[in-house]
Order: sequence, then C-alpha cells, then structure tokens
Amino acid sequence: MAAAAAPPRVFLELRRRMQNALLIVGEPKEEGTAVDISIRPSSFQMKTSEGCTDIQLPAEVRLIPSSCRGLRFLAGDGLHLRLQAQADSSTKLTPAFNQSLQAQEWCTFYCQSCGEIIIKDRKLLRVLPLPSENWGALVGEWCCHPDPFANKSLHPRENDCFIGDSFFLVNLRSDLCQPSPNLASVETHSSGNHLKWKPKANTKVICKRCKIILGETMSSETTKFYMTEIIIQPSEMNFSFIPRSPFIQSVIAQCLMELSSARSTFRFAIQGHDSKVYILLWLLNTDSLLIESLELSNSAKKFPLLEDIEKTNSSSPWNAVKVLFLPCIKNRNEKLASSWESDISVHSLTLPSTTCLELLLILSRNNASLPLSLRYMNSFQDLKKRNNLCFSL
Repeated sequence: MAAAAAPPRVFLELRRRMQNALLIVGEPKEEGTAVDISIRPSSFQMKTSEGCTDIQLPAEVRLIPSSCRGLRFLAGDGLHLRLQAQADSSTKLTPAFNQSLQAQEWCTFYCQSCGEIIIKDRKLLRVLPLPSENWGALVGEWCCHPDPFANKSLHPRENDCFIGDSFFLVNLRSDLCQPSPNLASVETHSSGNHLKWKPKANTKVICKRCKIILGETMSSETTKFYMTEIIIQPSEMNFSFIPRSPFIQSVIAQCLMELSSARSTFRFAIQGHDSKVYILLWLLNTDSLLIESLELSNSAKKFPLLEDIEKTNSSSPWNAVKVLFLPCIKNRNEKLASSWESDISVHSLTLPSTTCLELLLILSRNNASLPLSLRYMNSFQDLKKRNNLCFSL
C-alpha cells in the first residue's frame, strides 16, 4: 500500500511592527495535486486529497483574510501571497536564556559546554555596563581639557562584574593563586574555581574539563569571559544544560538587538580571538515571527553536527532576527571584510574562533531551511536567524 503524500510546506513570516505577513505554500510533491487553502483570522488550513494541515496562530496574532494581495507563483518555491496582520507589538519578548545579572546577588559561573563550575558563590555588589570599545577616541570631542582617562583601564574590583558587548569582565583575585613565572603553565585548584591559567605569552582561559576556550586574562587579576561560553545563574539554582546551538543563537541575537537599539549599529564583523574576521552580518529587522508546517527541515540532514532543536513541535512560532551574512573563511570576501574593518559604522564582536565557526554553521543551516526565494539578496545570503527564545527574542 502506497504511503500518503506529504502535504505541501507552509511558511509564514509575520512582521510585528509592519503589521503584515508573507505566506508561502510550497509546491505539492506530486504534480497535478489540487490544494485548497483557507485563511482565517486565527489559523490557516491546507487541504489535499491526501489530508489536511491546520496551523493555529499565537493568541496575540490575527490575520486579515480580506487583505490578501500580491498573489504569484514561483517555480520550485510555491505560491506567494501577502496580507495584513495584527500582532501585539507591546508584548515584551524575553529570551529563554537571559543572562541578566543583578547586583547584591550570589552567582555561580558555569562552563556552558560541560557544566563545570568556574566561579562558585560569588556575590556581585556591582554589575555595570562597559562603554563602547572606542569610547576613548570620543573623549576628545567632549572634553575641553586634556583627557583625564588617558592610559587608564577599566578593571573590575573583587565583587564587580563589568558587561561588554560579548563578554563579562570579573576580578579573580580571591579565586586564583598567582601563577609562577618560571612554569610553562600552572593548574589552580582554589575552592569553587576550576580554571587552567596559562602564562603571559598565552592568555587563554581554558575549561579544565572540556578544554574549550572560555576567555582570556586581561591582567593578573582581571579575566574576560565570553558570553557564548559561560552560563551565570543564581547560586541557589541547579545547573540546567542548554543545547549548544540554541544557546549561541540566543546570545548572539541578544547582542545584535541591544547594540542596534543602543547605538544604531546594524553591520557587524564577527571575528575570532585570533583577530581574523569570520562572518560579516547585516541586521535587517528584529521583529519577525516565523511559523512552518514541516516536521523537520531537510537542512538538518546536511548539518548533522547541530542539535535537532525543531523536532518537538514544528508548527510552534519562532521569534527571529533577520540578517544578511557573508562567510569570510578561506580568504572569501577578503576585500569587503577589509573595507568593513575600516568603517566606523561597523561594529566588531570578538568570540572564540571555534564559536565563530559554530555560528557560521548555524547561519548556513538556518539559511538552507528557508524557501529558495528567501535565501539570497544580491551577493548576501539572507536568513531569518532563529533566536530560540521560547520563542522569543
């Protein structure tokens, strides 16, 4: 007995601020199959001779069926149409993996990859944001006298945590013994701390258990931890493992949203700790809501190293940021990367080199899961980057 044909793919992108939506109904697997599409304010339904697909919209989303327009058919992609939509844009979107810290709170720092405790029971008396990396160059524009901050660095005190664009700065004076300059490397085993301290020539901070790069030493007391490698939780909470792929997406999405909002920055160069540019990102919008009807995108088969984050409920809505990206590995797009590096409107985000490659793989997978017509814009690859924020950016 022949298996029933799978229903056509349904893809919906809704823009909260624009109050409109793009609906794409994929081509049926079998040619000549009739498809009956019904659009209702709170759902849409697709019927074929083999079955019915019914997708419910989130409670805060309403479609306006009478506004359908721009109907067209693209070979290999399917039926496209646009319509107006009403979405509650006042709802505050909260990330599932929020790393927000509160002063006067006892916290524990964990390695995100393996759960190893890095700093245990640290009371943070001050949690302060750092200025932008080029703040020193701007002082001259504001001061009519010599720069009072010349040759001065911002270092946290013992119970401080300074928050940068993609990192935390903490003081480890009470947690680490001073390394001996005569040794190639020194293992430290202070209470509640499990870091491998390298000599000055190699400032990497490495997780003792899984050996990934967590950050780097800035001075004898100050350490920078990358946000993509560390989970910070209140000490009374038990560590809960978060899959690597959704965690990276969540952290990067938050960084892009906060920087674009605070500094009107929309172009980003993702570079490794080796100072090489790996990805160029151009942020388009942060208000997309995606809904798909597939159980699992075919792109998952192309990227087996990534966790399957969609298998539980494929038709659940995903809040997403929309970006264009270009890979810069193996000397690709070298001239463009060089011009972006010298452009003051481009913001650089520094991550471990391995994390940059992970992010590129995630971007490529998300791009491959889109309908064909949405994957490219000029020379850039276009993608709705799923933020996995419950979802929820």
